[in-house]
Amino acid sequence: MTKKANSPTIRAIDLFCGVGGLTHGLAKAGIEVVAGIDIDPACRYPYEANNTAEFIEGDVNELTAAEVAAMIDGAALSMIAGCAPCQPFSTYSRSGRSKRGGDDWQLVEAFGQIVSEVQPDLVTMENVPQLLDHPVFERFLGNLENYKIEWSVVQATRVGIPQTRKRLVLIASKLGAYGLALPQDEHRVKTVRQAIGRLRPIRAGEADPKDRLHVASRLTNTNLERIRHSKPGGTWRDWPVELQAACHRKSTGWTYPSVYGRMSWDEASPTITTQCFGYGNGRFGHPAQDRAISLREAAILQTFPPKYKFVRPDEAVRFSVLGRLIGNAVPVRLAEVVGETVISHATLFRQQ
Repeated sequence: MTKKANSPTIRAIDLFCGVGGLTHGLAKAGIEVVAGIDIDPACRYPYEANNTAEFIEGDVNELTAAEVAAMIDGAALSMIAGCAPCQPFSTYSRSGRSKRGGDDWQLVEAFGQIVSEVQPDLVTMENVPQLLDHPVFERFLGNLENYKIEWSVVQATRVGIPQTRKRLVLIASKLGAYGLALPQDEHRVKTVRQAIGRLRPIRAGEADPKDRLHVASRLTNTNLERIRHSKPGGTWRDWPVELQAACHRKSTGWTYPSVYGRMSWDEASPTITTQCFGYGNGRFGHPAQDRAISLREAAILQTFPPKYKFVRPDEAVRFSVLGRLIGNAVPVRLAEVVGETVISHATLFRQQ
């Protein structure tokens, strides 16, 4: 934690915390995150192994205002943060993290209801940009009638993330409006090379003996030939015809050029998804090595520290589980920028 001496203590709770991307970034900025809540038990170890906050396995729908208020009570300022999964745009409902069915937007509604009842000093929400097109966003804003609000769609590359990921970021404050906007710099692009260029070379199906998360999925002989013919930033159209799949050769297949693609060293990566470990699932081929990116590389592109712990020493590395946890995470750097913005905002109003 890097809390500045003259900044007020901000105590926060992280709803839908996952493996701790939002918590870790807020804490790096100097915010005291006391607890993270998530329904997925697979998040407990990475969350608690890398953060000082407590992991609470539970359904946000079942939280009471009194429980949340007690967790963030006693500091100069209180804060509720979270990335409520929107089931139409995520794998949340298929991942075991959602067991309730019903309204696709219920988790966003629950987040808004908690904020409305607890009335913390500060609120931040990160989500998919598509949320703006649904009435649930207006209803969420309705829970913030006592707040000044700033929201924007943030391109991740403009806040120092080596990934072309767009996210809706909202910050609300009871202190005032000044200083709530996130700083974005269009010249701040970080590249794939800068992020993962120094990691040990590995082959498809191989793991780094010093880092079990630096492991790449296996490739069939056909896909190994395909990736050998793939150019950084190119498409499957670069392959010999005999390697192209039948679905690619159909007229409709030409609308999906980025599948089976390689990343480019000197550009940002595509959006890291829950299936980023699979070469055929997008432009997830390594820029130079004949394999898909490793789980560690995916985590670093999500701006997790290179030594962030995701599995216990005696636990098997499972691509499907860890791909989901990494792909669903809030990028640490985005959370850190949010935290820095909130602290700067709060410090300004404290000095008045």
